[in-house]
Amino acid sequence: MQVGVAYAEPGGQIWLNIEVPEGTTVQEAIERSGLLRQFPHIDLSTQKVGIFGRLVKLDTPLRAGDRVEIYRAIICDPQTVPRKDGVGSED
Repeated sequence: MQVGVAYAEPGGQIWLNIEVPEGTTVQEAIERSGLLRQFPHIDLSTQKVGIFGRLVKLDTPLRAGDRVEIYRAIICDPQTVPRKDGVGSED
């Protein structure tokens, strides 16, 4: 079956479609994708993962067409970053 594996960094994003056997878990798909070799700083013991934006555990079995997403930690406090849309800005 075919699934997608996605990971994004500030400089761009990678989305790979890979073929995996039935019963493959989220972790197995990530390992098969090669992203852990390409981005050795990915730490699945601390980073969250999801399927189509919904958080899941690494042992979650996949279904055909699922998109596995590896999430990065937020590195800034959203409360301290100025908004670019003008909402909440003082004039």
